Amino acid sequence: MTSFARLARNLIAGLALFAALPALAQSDDDLLPVTQAFHLTSDASQPGMVKLHWRIAPDYYLYRGRIKIKAAEPAAVTLGEPTLPDGLKKHDEFLGDVEIYHGDVEASVPYTLVDAATRTLALDVQYQGCHEVDPKICYPPNTEHLKLAIGGASTIPAAASPVANGAALLGGPTTTASAGEAQALPVDQAFRFEALVKDHGSLLLRWTMPKDYYLYRDKTQITVASPAGVTVGEPDWPSGTAHHDEHFGDTIVYFDQVELPVPLNGASGATAVAIDVAYQGCLENGICYPVMTRHIKVDLGAGTASVGAPSEEQPAAAPADVAPTPPPPGLAPGGDAPVGFIAAIGLALLGGLVLNLMPCVLPVLSLKAITVLESGESPGAARKHALWYTAGVLAAFAVLGLVIVGIRAAGHGIQWGAQFQQPLAIGLLVYVMLAVGLSMSGVFEIGGSLGNVGSGLAARSGPSGDFFTGVLAVVVASPCTAPFMGSAIAFAFAAPLGVAFLIFLALGLGLALPFLLIGFVPAIARLLPRPGRWMETLKQLLAFPMYLTAVWLLWVLTKQRGADATALVLAGGVLLAMALWWYGRSRGARLSWVFTGVLMVGAAAALWAVHGLPAQGAALRVAADGSVPYSPEKLAELRGAGTPVLVDMTADWCITCKANEKAVLDTDAFKALLTRTGTVYMKGDWTDVNATIAAFLEQYHSVGVPLYVVYPKGGGDGRKLSTVLTYDSVEKALEAAAHP
Repeated sequence: MTSFARLARNLIAGLALFAALPALAQSDDDLLPVTQAFHLTSDASQPGMVKLHWRIAPDYYLYRGRIKIKAAEPAAVTLGEPTLPDGLKKHDEFLGDVEIYHGDVEASVPYTLVDAATRTLALDVQYQGCHEVDPKICYPPNTEHLKLAIGGASTIPAAASPVANGAALLGGPTTTASAGEAQALPVDQAFRFEALVKDHGSLLLRWTMPKDYYLYRDKTQITVASPAGVTVGEPDWPSGTAHHDEHFGDTIVYFDQVELPVPLNGASGATAVAIDVAYQGCLENGICYPVMTRHIKVDLGAGTASVGAPSEEQPAAAPADVAPTPPPPGLAPGGDAPVGFIAAIGLALLGGLVLNLMPCVLPVLSLKAITVLESGESPGAARKHALWYTAGVLAAFAVLGLVIVGIRAAGHGIQWGAQFQQPLAIGLLVYVMLAVGLSMSGVFEIGGSLGNVGSGLAARSGPSGDFFTGVLAVVVASPCTAPFMGSAIAFAFAAPLGVAFLIFLALGLGLALPFLLIGFVPAIARLLPRPGRWMETLKQLLAFPMYLTAVWLLWVLTKQRGADATALVLAGGVLLAMALWWYGRSRGARLSWVFTGVLMVGAAAALWAVHGLPAQGAALRVAADGSVPYSPEKLAELRGAGTPVLVDMTADWCITCKANEKAVLDTDAFKALLTRTGTVYMKGDWTDVNATIAAFLEQYHSVGVPLYVVYPKGGGDGRKLSTVLTYDSVEKALEAAAHP
C-alpha cells in the first residue's frame, strides 16, 4: 500500500470513528465507565463454542462493525468467524450505512483447540460504542482480555484495557498497527513534561513532542493546590499553529516544543507551592490522548521543582477528537481529486514550461536568447548550448528538490521560494542582475562570446556559461509559482524521495524545453534571424530588463528591511559597478585586480551590513484595503463568532500574488462582495520570515504563496481556492461560505 493510500485510509478511519462526537458543552460526570456502559460476560460451557454477551446500558449503543475477536495465544487455538445478529440500520455521515445494537446482544465464536488437553482459552475482545444523548460522545475502542475455563460458564477478565502501549487511545483502535504504521507512543514519550523555577515568583513549563505530535493550548489548565493565597497569573503563551477541529472548532496547537512562562501571584511569602497542570494532545492523523494531569511540587527557596507522574484518574469520557485535516498533499489547487504520479509529472512539465513566461524569468531568458541567436550559424553549437543550459537547469532543480525534501523529511518546514525571504539572498541577486546588465551594456566582458556574457559563473564563455545561466534561471524562477506548478510540487513534498526527485527534474525539463527545441529541431532554428551587427544593439537593449529586475528586488528588500537596507545595497551596487568598470578599462594592468578586489570587498561589506538590520513589522506592510492582519488568535476569534473569513497568504516577491491582487482582490467589485457576504478579508504577509504564517502554509500543505482559504459561516473546514483567482471563482466561494 502506498504512503498516500495509507494516509487516506487512516484519515477516513479516524473521521469515521468520531463522526458523532460534538464538542462537550455539558458535563460528562454522569457518563458510565466503558465496561459498565457495555457490560461483557462470556460462556465457554459448550465445547468448541464461546458465547459473548453484552448488556448495553440505556441511551448507549454498540457498533456491530467495531466488534473484533481474536485469540490471545494463536498457537493454541484457531477461531472461526463470529456469528452476530443483525443490528439496527443507521446512516453515519462518514461511515455510511452501519448497524448498531441497543439492549442486549450475543455473539457466538466457534473455535478449535490445537492441543485437546488445553483447559483455558484466552481471547482479546475489542468493541466500541457511543452515548447517543447529550453529552453525545463516542468511547475509544476498548479491549478486554478474557481467560475462559473451557467447559465452564465463567469469565476471568485479565484486564480491561482501553490502553495501547501505555497511552489511552481516543482516536483509533488499540489493535497492533500493520507493518509500516507507527504505534502511538506512551504518554510520557509523546509529551515529555518539565517544570523549571525561573525565579521566586514564576515557573517555566516545557513540553517536548516527537514529530507529528501536538499539544492543545486551550486544553491546558494550571491551578495551585496549595498553599492558600497563591494563584496562577496569566501564562505567556507563545505564538502557535492555527488548527481546526471538527468538534473543538478553531484552536491553537504546538508542535516540537513549547515553553510557557507562568507567573505566581502571592508567592512572595511562600517557601513551597503545589501545582496541578492538566493538558491534552494528539498524534496528527491518528489518535488523541485523554486529559493528562501532572502534580508539581515546587521548592521556591531551593529553586527546584519535582513533577509527579500523570494522574491515573482519567475521566470516563474525556474530550476526544481526531482533528480533521485539510486535503492531503497532492490535491490540485482548488480541487478535490488527488494528483497521481503521471499527472504530477505532466503538471510539473507544464508548470516549468509556463515559467518561461514569468516576469522574474524573462530577464535571464533575454540573456540566453543572445546565446541562441549567436549559435544560429552552427547547428552543432546550438545543440551544445541547449544541452549545457538544460544541464544547468536540471542540476539546479535536482539540488533544490533534494534539499527541500531532505529538510522536510527531517521534520522541518520549508516552502517554495523561501530564499526570497532572506535579505542577503535578495541583495546578492541585485548584484548579479546589475553585473549581468552592465556586461550586456558593454561596460565589461569576460570572454569574447556575445551569448555568454554576464557576471561571475553565468557570464563565462563556453559550456560553463551556458550551465550557470541555467542555474541562474532556476534561482530567480522559484518565487513564480506558476499555474500547474503548485500541485506537482505539493505532490513531490509528500511523495517518496525518488518520485519527488523525478518531479523536480520534470519542472526543470519544462523550463529548458524551448531551448532544447531550438537546439535540436532545425526547422525551428531556421526561423531565427541570421547573426549580424544588429545583435550588439539587441544585447544592449536586453540589459534593461536586468536593471528592472534589480529595481524590483530592491523594492522587495525595502519591504523587508526598510530604506536603510536599500541604501546599503545601492551603495554596494555602485562599488560593484565601479569595480566592473575598472576591470573593463584596466584589464591586464598589474594593479587592476587589486583595486577591483578592494571595491568588491566594499560591496560585500555593504551587503553583509543588511543582515543586522531589524525586520519591518508585518502589520505595517498590509495595504489599506480593509484587510485584517492574520494571526491565529484573530482567526479563531472570528471563527468562534461564526463569521465567514477569507485568508490570503501573500508576499511582495510573489508575482502570482500581485497578479491576483490586480485582477480581483484590489477591485471595487471584490470589496462590495465582502460587504454583501459579511466576509472578513484576512491577509498574511510572508515577504519576510514568519513562523506563524509558515505553520499555516504547512497546515494546508501549501508549497508556498499564494494560498487562499475560505472558512464558512457558522463553522466547518476551510476550503482552498486556486492559486490563480478569477472574480467568478471568488464570488462563488464567498457566497457558498456565507450561505452554507
